[in-house]
Amino acid sequence: MKIRTPTLLLALLTAITLSACSPKYDWRDYRSADAPYSVLFPGKPATQTRAIHLDQLAVSMTMTAANIDGVVFAVGSAQLADAAEAPAALAAMQSAMVNNIGGIITSSKPLANGAVEVDASGKTMRLIGRFIAKDRRVYQIVIIGAPQKIEAEQAETFFTSLKFL
Repeated sequence: MKIRTPTLLLALLTAITLSACSPKYDWRDYRSADAPYSVLFPGKPATQTRAIHLDQLAVSMTMTAANIDGVVFAVGSAQLADAAEAPAALAAMQSAMVNNIGGIITSSKPLANGAVEVDASGKTMRLIGRFIAKDRRVYQIVIIGAPQKIEAEQAETFFTSLKFL
């Protein structure tokens, strides 16, 4: 069998091109070891836990996040001493996240699952977040990045993948 040079060259170029391709979003299932949830992250996430104050409430918050092209996809969770503290904790989480980008809330709406979805804009950053309480645990599910880099389809994949176990 004789292989012509143009055919071989085309096959080689195709192989090189395909091997150089890597998806921008490499969705992977993540199950929290610290809170009862799972979510899809668009890349390998990192996790950090630290003590914070949500206004008057001292809590230990665990944040798991992945950064793709300057856009951060993150889930934070904290357990409260009493479920009655959840509304204040969620308001403080929301306020802190909006303040972190120097932003203002451009829209806020309740969701069917009891969550509140917030869209906020800062000078150079946008935040889309969902804030929800489940019993004594509070969650923030956020995407933060330059407005032109946040893709609606990727945001939808991230938010809808969150499942409470």
